[in-house]
Amino acid sequence: MAITLIQGSEEVLAERAISETIQTAQINSAATVTTLDAQSAELGAITDALAPSLFTEARLIVIREIQDLGAELQEEITSYLSEQDENVHLVLWHKGGVKGKSLLEAIKKVADQTIVVEALKKESDKQEFVKSEFKRLGRTIDHEAVEAIVSALGSDMRELAGVCSQLASDTPAGQKITAGDVEKFQRGRIETTGFDVADAVLEGRTDQALITLRRALETGVDPVLIITALANSIRTLAKVSGASRGVKSFELASSLGLPPWQIDKARRQLANQTPASLARAVGVLAQADAEIKGAAGDPLYALERAVIALARGSARAER
Repeated sequence: MAITLIQGSEEVLAERAISETIQTAQINSAATVTTLDAQSAELGAITDALAPSLFTEARLIVIREIQDLGAELQEEITSYLSEQDENVHLVLWHKGGVKGKSLLEAIKKVADQTIVVEALKKESDKQEFVKSEFKRLGRTIDHEAVEAIVSALGSDMRELAGVCSQLASDTPAGQKITAGDVEKFQRGRIETTGFDVADAVLEGRTDQALITLRRALETGVDPVLIITALANSIRTLAKVSGASRGVKSFELASSLGLPPWQIDKARRQLANQTPASLARAVGVLAQADAEIKGAAGDPLYALERAVIALARGSARAER
C-alpha cells in the first residue's frame, strides 16, 4: 500500500504524525495496527509482522526509532523494501543522526511520504506550533497569548501541547484566548507559594525566602514547581529589563505579553538586579533544575542551596 517515513527527533510531533496516520488508515480501510519499538523488537519480529496475510486484510505496521535497531533487524526492513505487500502500510520513524543512516537512505528512495518532525528551536517556530494546536482544537488565540505560552513553556513541546489543550478546555467556547487567560492559568497551575518564594528571592530577602521555601515544601509543593516559578519570574525580569522605563506598563503589556501589574512588579524587582546578576541566576537555576530532576543525591538540599544563592545574589546586586 504505502511507506511513510517520519524523520526527526521531536517526539511530540512524531507521535502526533503516527497517531494521525493510524486514524486515517483505520477510517479509510479499517486496517489492523501493529506497533513495534526498536528497544523491544526481537529478531524475526519485523519479518513476521510484515509477512503476507492469508486473509489479505489491510494492515498498518508502525516501527518506532528504527535508528536503534540492530543490524539484523534493519536488514529485515531492507529486505521488505524490495518486495512490498500491497495490503501493508508501513510507518517508520527515524529520529535522525548517524545511526541507521544507510537504512534511512534506502527508505527515502521508496517512501511514498516523508514527514519531517525536527525539534523546534526557534521561538517563531514554537509560536506557529501553538497557533496550529489551537486551530486543531477549533479555538482562536491572540498573538500576545501565544507569546506568553511560548515564553513560559517553550523548552518542552509536550508541555506546550498539554497547556494548549488545557487552556482550550478551560476557556469558554467561542471566546478568544488572551494573555490574561494564560496568566490566570499559570497562576493556578504553579502554586502561589512557589511565586512567594520567587518574590522573596528576587527582593534579596534570604531569610524570608528560606522560611517561605520550607513552608511551601511542608504544604506539599513539588520542588520542580518552585524552580519553574523562579524561572518564570526571572524570565519576566529579563523581558521587562529591555523595555524603556519611560514607557508606561499598560503601553508595554501588549508587546511583552504581560499584564501591567506584572510589569510594575518586575520593575520593582529589577532594582535588586544587574545584567550580571540575572545571568548568574540563569546558571544557578539550570544547575538546580538538573539536580532536582535526578543529578543530585538530595534534591531538597539542592533547591535550598539554589534559593540561598539567588537571594544573596539579589541582595548584593541591590547594594
